[in-house]
Amino acid sequence: MKIKLAPIVLVSALVLPGVAAAQQCAATINSNDAMQFDVKEMTVDKSCKQFTVTLKHVGKLPVSAMGHNWILTSEQDMQPVATEGIAAGLENDYVKPDDARVIAHTDMIGGGQETAVTFDVAKLKEDEKYSFFCSFPGHWSVMKGSLKLSS
Repeated sequence: MKIKLAPIVLVSALVLPGVAAAQQCAATINSNDAMQFDVKEMTVDKSCKQFTVTLKHVGKLPVSAMGHNWILTSEQDMQPVATEGIAAGLENDYVKPDDARVIAHTDMIGGGQETAVTFDVAKLKEDEKYSFFCSFPGHWSVMKGSLKLSS
């Protein structure tokens, strides 16, 4: 009996390029009990239609004591969004409901949890400066970074 391997090789060649492309349109960021993100700068390739950010909380404290989320806004909107988010409360992930300044945000998570958000890259402009941050009260001034669109 003769085994044909060519179709398997062809399928592998077709699947692998898609996997590599998907990895370029996603990022993972870790947060911890010391109010830190492990990433300070993120770059989104403008060839991506969508970009996914996965947030992992590698600490142990519960969401009520040391919760973290990931919010993306323009650099100029970061502080007002964070400040106004406090009044929204934990039940709204410390994000003012329907805030048009928020491009994307994850749920608020506690130690050992993870969450993700996917957003349309078309919402980003090359000439705009973007910030990501955690909106848990008091965290945004330390837990922040920049996001840029690659050319």
